[in-house]
Amino acid sequence: MVRHTVARMATASNDADADVDEFLSQRGHDTESPGWEESYNKKQCPDCGGIHASDATTCTVCGWSPRSA
Repeated sequence: MVRHTVARMATASNDADADVDEFLSQRGHDTESPGWEESYNKKQCPDCGGIHASDATTCTVCGWSPRSA
């Protein structure tokens, strides 16, 4: 019984996220994770506007990073 509860809790988070994304998208909200904005050979953080080298994976200004799919 405990194993079933733990296993269900592990998938409940993903199900809840999917339900929230569906709810928001039905009401016209963008639910896709934003990616880096790119200009010339630099990346720009979509959250704070910080400029970074093209190999950056995390914003050093605000800590933002693209949500993994």
